[in-house]
Amino acid sequence: MSSTKNQPASRLVNVYNQMMASIRQVFDETDTSDSSLQQALDAAKKQAVHLGEVTAEEALEISEYIKRDINDAAEYMMESSAEFSDWLMLDIEVIERKVVEMFLSVADRTRVELEELKHNSEELSLYYSGEITGPGTLVCTECGHKMPFVTTAAIEPCKKCGHNTFKRAEFKGTRE
Repeated sequence: MSSTKNQPASRLVNVYNQMMASIRQVFDETDTSDSSLQQALDAAKKQAVHLGEVTAEEALEISEYIKRDINDAAEYMMESSAEFSDWLMLDIEVIERKVVEMFLSVADRTRVELEELKHNSEELSLYYSGEITGPGTLVCTECGHKMPFVTTAAIEPCKKCGHNTFKRAEFKGTRE
């Protein structure tokens, strides 16, 4: 049985970014009423598997990471009038613009759909070492250490305590 946690991180990060680009392309090329996040994810998974980049199981796992990241971004944008860069808790200038634009485009487009997933948000909001995540700041659930991600990357164990479970940093209105 294959798992993304046993694969080279750089290959999976590339597939994550390719799947995000594919989702954005689906949204850019279709009418709002004709596409949903799940349909776009399904198309991205099929394309990644068809191109031989990942197995169907790996594509499913990466799509869950994408769904989790988009859910967090969309929830933040629905609940706050603050800028997306504040949610990331990073300076927008240091983040790869292309990745940020993909996130903004997909997260904004899926707000309504993700509202329906809100009951699953607690489970979707946990991040584990070995998974892939998009840009933003994660906080160790054990010691509170912040781990900023300026681009899509594999999550490593906490550098401070070695713990492997994280959550998205909560925006408190000011940057620390």
